[in-house]
Amino acid sequence: MASSEKIVSPGVFTNEIDQTFLPAAVGEIGAALIGPTPRGPAGIPIIVNSYSEYQEKFGDTFKSGSSYYTHFTAYTAREYLRHGSNLTVIRVMSGDYNPAKSFIPTGSFDQTYFTASNNNTSSAEANASFTLYTLSDGSLMNNVTPLTMAVLGGQSTGGWDGFDIGGATHKLSGSLDKNNALVSGSKHNLRWEVSSVSPKKGTFTLLIRRGDDTNKRKQILESWNNVSLDPNQSNYIAKVIGDQKYELKGAGTTEPYLQLSGSYPNKSKYVRVDVSRPTPNYLDENGNITPENSGSFTVFKGYANLPGINSGGFIGGTDGTVGFDALGGRIGSNNPAGGYNYYDQITDVNTQGFSLTADNSAWEDAINLLGNQDEYDINLLMIPGVTDGGTGGSSLIGKAIDMCEDRGDCFVIADPTDYDSNLSSATNEAEGRDSNYAAMYYPWVQVVDPNLGQNVWVPPSVVMGGVYAFNDRVAHPWFAPAGLNRGGIDSAVQVERKLTHANRDTLYDSNVNPIATFPGQGATVWGQKTLQKKASALDRINVRRLMIYIKRIITAGTKRFIFEPNDPITQEKITSLLEPTFEDIQRRRGITDFKVICDETVNTPERVDRNELWCKVLIKPTKASEVLIFELNVTNQAASF
Repeated sequence: MASSEKIVSPGVFTNEIDQTFLPAAVGEIGAALIGPTPRGPAGIPIIVNSYSEYQEKFGDTFKSGSSYYTHFTAYTAREYLRHGSNLTVIRVMSGDYNPAKSFIPTGSFDQTYFTASNNNTSSAEANASFTLYTLSDGSLMNNVTPLTMAVLGGQSTGGWDGFDIGGATHKLSGSLDKNNALVSGSKHNLRWEVSSVSPKKGTFTLLIRRGDDTNKRKQILESWNNVSLDPNQSNYIAKVIGDQKYELKGAGTTEPYLQLSGSYPNKSKYVRVDVSRPTPNYLDENGNITPENSGSFTVFKGYANLPGINSGGFIGGTDGTVGFDALGGRIGSNNPAGGYNYYDQITDVNTQGFSLTADNSAWEDAINLLGNQDEYDINLLMIPGVTDGGTGGSSLIGKAIDMCEDRGDCFVIADPTDYDSNLSSATNEAEGRDSNYAAMYYPWVQVVDPNLGQNVWVPPSVVMGGVYAFNDRVAHPWFAPAGLNRGGIDSAVQVERKLTHANRDTLYDSNVNPIATFPGQGATVWGQKTLQKKASALDRINVRRLMIYIKRIITAGTKRFIFEPNDPITQEKITSLLEPTFEDIQRRRGITDFKVICDETVNTPERVDRNELWCKVLIKPTKASEVLIFELNVTNQAASF
């Protein structure tokens, strides 16, 4: 019965109130990770759900100079994804960087195009059937040098490594070795091959191959069969492979954003396509080639704008300030005489090749992007390789903390110092901060790199993401990610320094969480303080993360009440929604008591007139037992209990 209905005559009336609303489940929420990687799109947040997927998109071990290395980013992803999922990764590159590309020649592209006036890659681009762009940025994706092809008068090409002419294959000199492997091919870059063409149907098959394979032992990553250049068909190559790209706009400002261009989502994991010469309505209604798409066989065995049977690599990828080619040569403009510093050698001016003092804008853009909580659903942030001891690193950590505080639903794991720093350096950095949205740990730990076959030193944030993920998997975010039950670092070979009880007291008193070593237990997180200076419930990580969880579940469950009437019915519905939620958290040991108030006592006429609906929630968070005190009383034999 509507409340406004007038009752005149006697009768039985009913008034229905639905109190069965259930809170919207909080979806999978993961961490965010910012840092350099060997490959992958730069500046674009990408979600991965396993370490194998991370390796596929961003790579792992790479060559720099004459040695091989792995970025902190990869170690951190490996640790986190052992127990968690849904990791948002942002690759950082600074300066001007671009993806690699290859112009796929048409079947009618013959010697006439290789004139003296066309001796450059622009001639290849102008006469390409379509262009492939790698989804990864950087010169590591380059594996073909546009050298000469003797059979066609020594003119420049667009990254092709072979042409089938009269049944014989002719190769670009210098790009292939005697086994038909790309000299600059690696597991990180790609090759392409048009393996078959059907002029009668207007279709062809495109293969995406691993860059270090050979023609006899092909490692095919993707096979796109029977694609066409006809935009009116479902097998149009742009529809099948995808032609979209994201571009970072507003870089260097406080509000960078991603701009999407292209018409079709990318279904390939490795490339996108730009069709230069489409063949609309290639076949008529009778299945015959239309006049505008007809042509004759050429030396390249193709028709008109269709690609010829061919294969090749990629060119044109650039790195900006820091980067490598496939052979390990340093390409970026930042090329210090001593090379790039890794592992325990990093500093603020040379952390894995980057100078945070000179230019940390790539990290700033990534942090600012993640500030959009409507777009990026994260509750943890890690920026390994950035420490608080240097000017550039300190600025970035401050920005990361500010971003998480502004969001109100994210937590930062920050590293206080570089390797070989004493306790006072760590405590000084922590004492310079005041936030319950961040935590610091000390000292560095050593982990195994199975690809390199050696142990390497990494900052605490590399392994702490894995500790948090394990804690959440076996318990809940409001449990302390510390102690022997949930704080063990089983991947740690050893810690930089074995702390005494007095050392742990010194660190903990300054809000630095110690990583202790106990006989038979190994490295263990032995603290759970935030960087908040004032003593309160929020100076502990488990309480802060409890509040982050509560904010998220309230937001997810009550968003549908926006624009609903601000009256007692809506207020009662919200109360009925929230009370079971907090009862559930209470059953799972997150809080000891609570009360939800959503009525006229908090929704005053002034607030209602401002179109505000208020709800007051009182909670008593469960505290962690950090100090166990046992009082042992020794009595005489005559005492009775």
